[in-house]
Amino acid sequence: MIKIITALTFFISSLMAAQNANLTVTVSGLKSNTGLVKVGLYNSEGTFLNATYKSITSAIKNNSATVTFVGIPKGDYGISAYQDENSNGKLDKNMIGIPSEDFACSNNAKGFMGPPKYEDAKFSINKDAKINLKFNN
Repeated sequence: MIKIITALTFFISSLMAAQNANLTVTVSGLKSNTGLVKVGLYNSEGTFLNATYKSITSAIKNNSATVTFVGIPKGDYGISAYQDENSNGKLDKNMIGIPSEDFACSNNAKGFMGPPKYEDAKFSINKDAKINLKFNN
């Protein structure tokens, strides 16, 4: 009986793992190797640019950085990334709220009179994928 339960547990675990994917994000176009790159993954319009679903911080080498989100459920996501030049853990902004540190979003989404919209940054993950973000200094 224990062998059957163990086999069933492994089978269910493998099915759950098959529903997840890995997402590799390469960030290029950084103006220097100073600080860190923080990449945020968002899974809904309501949380986009407010509360990350997952985030990863990476060192910068040769003006680029690469991070991998492992085991994320298949679905729709948006990404934002910024270069935290002073390593204070936040995207610095000027007095009127415009970011003073470089940033980018998936699909090269840009905001007009405000931040980019989730609909412009959204993409689908159905299997392991790679996304390239290019900072435009």
